[in-house]
Amino acid sequence: MKKKIILAAHKKILFLPHAIKQMSHPDRMITADEIKETILKGEIIEEYPDDRRGESCLVFHLAQNRAIHVVCSPKVEYLAIITAYLPAKSQWSSDYKVRI
Repeated sequence: MKKKIILAAHKKILFLPHAIKQMSHPDRMITADEIKETILKGEIIEEYPDDRRGESCLVFHLAQNRAIHVVCSPKVEYLAIITAYLPAKSQWSSDYKVRI
């Protein structure tokens, strides 16, 4: 799956409306560069093979000294960014990789 994500990202990254809304939330402000870094250097921590939007996954990375989660779906011509957020400590393990 990681290979599919990287190949799709090198073609084009498409930010879906929900992702843009989440990224631009005043208490988050996640940049496109942080998303790209997360996609290219991050670790897949959950896979969703049967997602209604197509095969997708949750990628984790420490970017700019903060934990970032990105849900993305590789397509033939682009990588769809479904959402991106800063994981809440109350919902994730201390390393932000496992749901509580």
